[in-house]
Order: sequence, then structure tokens, then C-alpha cells
Amino acid sequence: MKAFFEGIQSLFVDFLFKPLDGLRHLELITWFGANTINWIFMIICAGAIVYWIKQLRIFDAAGTEKQDTTAHSFFK
Repeated sequence: MKAFFEGIQSLFVDFLFKPLDGLRHLELITWFGANTINWIFMIICAGAIVYWIKQLRIFDAAGTEKQDTTAHSFFK
């Protein structure tokens, strides 16, 4: 059983966490380079939020949004 858990440890430490080790070493060289992935995700999320708000405005202007104060009929 010990070999099984050592195999799991080897899988994660030697293979799956290698990209994160690379990012850790890259941070010592350039902070912006190490955080490029974070900046890309933030740009994608900001674009998604802008698109979502634009769609909300379109549906609000068209009047197709159901704005009932109760979520279900049995709450009345």
C-alpha cells in the first residue's frame, strides 16, 4: 500500500506540478511573465461580464424580462 501512495506522490510531484514549478521559477525573473495566465483569464472574464450586461440591457429594453416579485406561484 505504501508503494501505491508513493506512486501517487510521484505522479503529482514529478509530472503534474512541473508547469507550476516553471511558473514559480519564472516569477523570480519577471512578475508579469509569471502572471500572464491570470491576466488572460481576467480579460476573458471582463469581456464575458460586458457581454452579459449588454444582453441584460437588450432584454430589459425589449420588455421580455419577467419581473415578478415571487419566484414561484406557491409563495403567493
